[in-house]
Amino acid sequence: MTDFLTSRVALGARLRELRTEGGMNGKDFAARLGWQASKISRLELGKQTPSAADLRAWAEAVDRPDVAAELVGRLNGLETRYRTWRRELAGGHRARQEVAIAETARTRMIRGLEVARIPGLFQTAEYARHVFTANATFRETPQDTEDAVRKRLQRQDALYEPGRKLRFLVWEGALHTLVCPQVVMAAQLDRLISLIGLDTVELGIIPFAAQLRRTPAHGFWIYDTRLVIVETINAELWLDDTDSLTLYARAWDWLDEAAVYGHQAHRLIARARAALDLS
Repeated sequence: MTDFLTSRVALGARLRELRTEGGMNGKDFAARLGWQASKISRLELGKQTPSAADLRAWAEAVDRPDVAAELVGRLNGLETRYRTWRRELAGGHRARQEVAIAETARTRMIRGLEVARIPGLFQTAEYARHVFTANATFRETPQDTEDAVRKRLQRQDALYEPGRKLRFLVWEGALHTLVCPQVVMAAQLDRLISLIGLDTVELGIIPFAAQLRRTPAHGFWIYDTRLVIVETINAELWLDDTDSLTLYARAWDWLDEAAVYGHQAHRLIARARAALDLS
């Protein structure tokens, strides 16, 4: 169960506690609110996310208007951690890239893992263009590809800022995954090679044949020791609790044990490039 779902179940348990303390069964409580009894059940079991208005109505219905602020605060905390892509990208990708620029600016060290694509900080404009276009098409969100690409390239200024450290692990499969034409991928792989040895960048490749203590299940980025951002198909998780930070740091460290750097990383990237059919 994700942190979002766990938090929603906990909120539902609190709602049930308030109802039972008020001495009401679910059917009578639903009638008081003018809701279907099934809605009461879904909210209390954590199967539906309440609105702020739902929570205020709940507090009034149990004669506890004083707990409304607590309930809404729980909801706000839950939504801060779980951000659906439909909401994040409602105005296109540019706004999300501006958020990324701000988070990068306030971070001295980023540790990241990418499993199926090249990290955004290392992408060429053309590779990024294909990624943004495909994402917008898949999620049926506005196409603002050119603005998003410009913002992504602006974020890459961090690559050349002294005192910053960008430590990234890339699963070897990402070097072979074609999210763009082969000629674009060739240029992207050349770009990766050019970053090896940059003072601010540590680029590790996790080989197909590496023995792993932890499989690279999905990508994630760790900002200093204050925030982890995890992307899923439908949402982005922003995690800042100690347990999550510790767990993701351990996952990164275990995967780093299997990564190769320097000339060995160069060789794997060059091998992926040589496998492209550019004829």
